[in-house]
Amino acid sequence: MTSKFSWLVPALALLLFVAGCKKDNQAENTATAPETPALPKAPAFNADSAYAYTAKQVAFGPRVPNSKAHVATGNWIVDKFKGFGLSVREQPFEAMAFDGKMLRSRNIIAQFNPQAGRRVAIFAHWDTRPFADKDKEKKNAPLDGASDGASGVGIALEMARLLSIQPDSLAPNVGVDFILFDAEDYGYDESTQSELKNRITDGTDSWCLGSQYWAKNKVPANYNPSYGILLDMVGAQNAKFSREELSVQSAKDVVDKVWNMASNLGYSDYFLFQSAPGIDDDHVYTNQAGVRTIDIIDHLPVGDAYFPAYHHTTQDNMSIIDKRTLKAVGQTVLTTIYGE
Repeated sequence: MTSKFSWLVPALALLLFVAGCKKDNQAENTATAPETPALPKAPAFNADSAYAYTAKQVAFGPRVPNSKAHVATGNWIVDKFKGFGLSVREQPFEAMAFDGKMLRSRNIIAQFNPQAGRRVAIFAHWDTRPFADKDKEKKNAPLDGASDGASGVGIALEMARLLSIQPDSLAPNVGVDFILFDAEDYGYDESTQSELKNRITDGTDSWCLGSQYWAKNKVPANYNPSYGILLDMVGAQNAKFSREELSVQSAKDVVDKVWNMASNLGYSDYFLFQSAPGIDDDHVYTNQAGVRTIDIIDHLPVGDAYFPAYHHTTQDNMSIIDKRTLKAVGQTVLTTIYGE
């Protein structure tokens, strides 16, 4: 005769089996779930402040070498860095432009924690192109250079401000050098200036005159940071930053570090995990000078054109500057530095 409770035996066995499977699945899911890497504790980058610094530069007028606006902007940048307590040096030089003009120029070097042995360099250029040669209507007009120049300096100034107000216990483990090049954008573009003559006939690059001079006369002397990051055209709305060819060739580990940090911070819609052709920019010469440097530069991720529509046109004004882009770049670079 069967007990009236005999049905409980298979039922209990089934429940135990299901429960066991559930626990096993939970354990398996826990074991295989990817871990989110812990982010370095870095200050919050203030995009409003970076935007204000960008707008202030533009308000001086086009920052073309030999102009009053250029001199006034340079003085203001120097005063801002000094006001943040950084050690500041100016590197004056003269260089001949492609049209034969001698450009009175200066590179600006500001150091945070200059006593630190390990260092990271943040590069940008602070001048503007004297003519909008890609503009369909105003080809000879000077540029505001809001993204192409001012945005990189704006981010650098905000980083300097944030570093200067941190207590010693919250300072990064490396010193940071902000090196701003002059006379970067006064070059000859044969595709848009074929009616003009390039008077530089010795094979010297007509672009990046400030970084060329610095590379041959490094300040500080014997400068040898762990790596450098060049900020060029880093403020426009919907900016896209791909992994530029020379950057990958010269410092792939730094490219990986920055792009992975951007992804972990939620900025992968700006920092694209795709390759881009090399570009003639200041990092060409900092790399030649022995500073492993990557370039964060806005370009078109698809199509034949490399640069966005605003490049070297009068459209490069404050109307295209987006605080979200400034935040994405500034927070990524700042957090990368705090990860050292």
